[in-house]
Amino acid sequence: MFTGIVAARAPVVRFERRAEGALLAVERPAGWDDVTTGESVAVSGVCLTALPGKRTEPLRFDLSPETLSRSTLGALSKGRRVNLERALAAADRFGGHVVAGHVDATTAVTGVERSADFWTVSFALDPSWARYVVEKGSIALDGISLTIASLRDGDFDVAVIPHTWEVTTLSERSVGDLVNVEVDVLAKYVERMLEGRLGTAAKDERLRRLLSS
Repeated sequence: MFTGIVAARAPVVRFERRAEGALLAVERPAGWDDVTTGESVAVSGVCLTALPGKRTEPLRFDLSPETLSRSTLGALSKGRRVNLERALAAADRFGGHVVAGHVDATTAVTGVERSADFWTVSFALDPSWARYVVEKGSIALDGISLTIASLRDGDFDVAVIPHTWEVTTLSERSVGDLVNVEVDVLAKYVERMLEGRLGTAAKDERLRRLLSS
């Protein structure tokens, strides 16, 4: 499990397509020499498993066909930077929100606006997952835990503070760029529990009210 608090931003040093899937290698951040084989690492919001390697070598991951088709990782190239977060340890402080690292979809940036040292970034809202998105609710975009500042029929805004802008890849995105989306997983569990008890319309209305409360 992750929390959407990005710990490092690192460049891709190798991206190799294979018959099925791909191999991804990213520069190992300072202080990450204790990452172990099999450890879960969120790479721009996608939970990946660290492959064997020396502590002085880049972090390497296998990418499945599902990962390539569902996320933006298939479009990576050498030099492009990604957001990194290690899995939450039992004794860690819990910041952000519950993030599983299981990307639901990708969406496009529709606007970037600066006001003094703060930014408002807008994203397209797809009907297939719009029911999980509520104003002032949480969403993970490229692995970053963000709060939905405003919500419209076809898009939504997130407010970005200077620190987040400085330490994540959001500052490298422009209109038309795609990002990975993971909606609030708790909303999915609530929806699933309501399915057997309510009709579709009643279920969606109850879910909306619970998320907004």
